[in-house]
Amino acid sequence: MAHERPETLAEAPLGRESAYPEHYDAGLLYPIARAANRAPLGIEERALPFVGEDEWHAFEVSWLNARGKPIVAVARFRLPAESPRLIESKSWKLYLNSFNQTRLASQDEARAIMARDLSAAAGAPVAVELFGVDDEALALRRLPGECIDERDIEVEGYTPSAEHLTTDDEIVEETLHSHLLKSNCPVTGQPDWGSVMIRYRGPRLDRDGLLRYLIGYRQHQDFHEHCVEHIFMDLMERANPERLLVLARYVRRGGLDISPWRGTPGEQPPTPLRLARQ
Repeated sequence: MAHERPETLAEAPLGRESAYPEHYDAGLLYPIARAANRAPLGIEERALPFVGEDEWHAFEVSWLNARGKPIVAVARFRLPAESPRLIESKSWKLYLNSFNQTRLASQDEARAIMARDLSAAAGAPVAVELFGVDDEALALRRLPGECIDERDIEVEGYTPSAEHLTTDDEIVEETLHSHLLKSNCPVTGQPDWGSVMIRYRGPRLDRDGLLRYLIGYRQHQDFHEHCVEHIFMDLMERANPERLLVLARYVRRGGLDISPWRGTPGEQPPTPLRLARQ
């Protein structure tokens, strides 16, 4: 079973040359324990300070029907933040490719198999939806709120520093976003480009400082999910909002994109959306 593997990056397929199987193999999934990356942020697994999900879209999903005819789909996966493990992205891609020459009776069977295997790897129920490639649910949208990217600021540091996050005394409720998020894969060093939305109620954030803070991830190495948790924890500590939601939409790579979100209890993200770079 995939979840019986070592839960570190030591043997992960990311950054290694890999054969691409064409026949179903659940053992390709490689789970990674979240705890090691959460501990430096003061996050305890048994008392998470947030709710949230990691939403994935997969655009290279195919199998054969009972008569050998290819079926193609786009998949949406929602992995809960409380799951003890995330799933390494290249192993996820290899797993999905293992369906390519596998005959399945129906789309429902494909969805059930994926939900079973991904849930076992993550250690919590993973929701699976399959769409036709022209489904309106996949239409491109824009992030809500005000974009702060045009602010004329000087930037010197490219590692995250919470010192940039300051507030004033006015209590506001607003949604801000930026398309200048970039971090780097902790294994390969490849750039991970993204957009981030911050919705909060609390003391007004200084927008210049917020933008400097987000740009500070430009040379930071971490998984997408942990970058979002890092942003959430820094904002909670420095700005002390009553309510907070942090959502990132990362650019597609290898046929997969990921959109983690973390929020204070009761928060929910906007209606599922996909940006132009996804």
